[in-house]
Amino acid sequence: MINIESNPIVVLGGGSFGTALAVLLAKNGNATRLWARDAEQIQQMKQSKTNQNYLPNIALPDSLELFDSFEHAVDGVSDILIVTPSHTFQQTLQKIKQFKTCPVRIVWACKGLEPDTGHFLCDQVADIFGEDCPRGVLSGPTFAKELANGSPTAITLAADNSQLAADMTKRLVNQTFRVYLSDDLAGVQFGGAIKNVIAIGAGMADGLGFGSNARTALITRGLAEMMRLGEAIGGRTETFTGMAGLGDLVLTCTDNQSRNRRFGLALGKGASLEQAAKDIGQVVEGVRNTKEVYCLAEEKGIDMPICQSIYNIIYNKQDPREAAKELLTRAMKVEGD
Repeated sequence: MINIESNPIVVLGGGSFGTALAVLLAKNGNATRLWARDAEQIQQMKQSKTNQNYLPNIALPDSLELFDSFEHAVDGVSDILIVTPSHTFQQTLQKIKQFKTCPVRIVWACKGLEPDTGHFLCDQVADIFGEDCPRGVLSGPTFAKELANGSPTAITLAADNSQLAADMTKRLVNQTFRVYLSDDLAGVQFGGAIKNVIAIGAGMADGLGFGSNARTALITRGLAEMMRLGEAIGGRTETFTGMAGLGDLVLTCTDNQSRNRRFGLALGKGASLEQAAKDIGQVVEGVRNTKEVYCLAEEKGIDMPICQSIYNIIYNKQDPREAAKELLTRAMKVEGD
């Protein structure tokens, strides 16, 4: 058993959400390390005690250790929290494997699936570290700035190991941060990916000037698509109506802190894919998630009209207005189908 009182936790990923989680963990009294691949960024963070690139004006606790050396960051650590873009997740696991000989417990807050296949990130952990490696995923309606500011926040932790779930809960929970536990790894991972796709659609609808009625309809039917494919791949209904499903979906579809929503908003206003991505300035996970979800739906033979429309816009260069017209003129259906 790992003694979390004496064993540090390392957060891999110096973006906004990784930094926010590291700040939370350090403030909660955990011995916490934060690694980022950019040595210049780490040096700036050490000097200014802030992450001006990704989380400006949030003070970093003095107790938070900063590393640009991956090997040194993971040395002597058993609990590892990965907060990198989902398409680099496997590469990150392989680097951990390269430097770690002692048992580890892997938790991630990456929202996505395996590129090109739509397979789950938890399967990559099992492939590299074995089925016995404790695994967990953090997902839910959380914006990094509000989390780091100490605003009331709730999140879902899905884990396949009860001790890991208990220890991570103890590390994370405080008066403003609440954790809901689950063992539905499939559902929580899928919810975190597909909500990004629907958020692009919601932003696009607003960029086209369609208004609140259209946005609400898109969120509602997006939830139906989430549940339809999510249940087909083993997720549970209560997951999709909870924090990691509906909660995260509503947040990312309605608030401009969401990069995916802002990306869609730019597309709806006529920006090119390249210009919209450049203006965001950070990874827009929903672009890759769109392909991942599309491939998974094709594999399972599940009808996903909204996700397919977003796929056609991003990957087949379809005009957003034409895609919206096709959605609105589809054959009538009974709600619930």
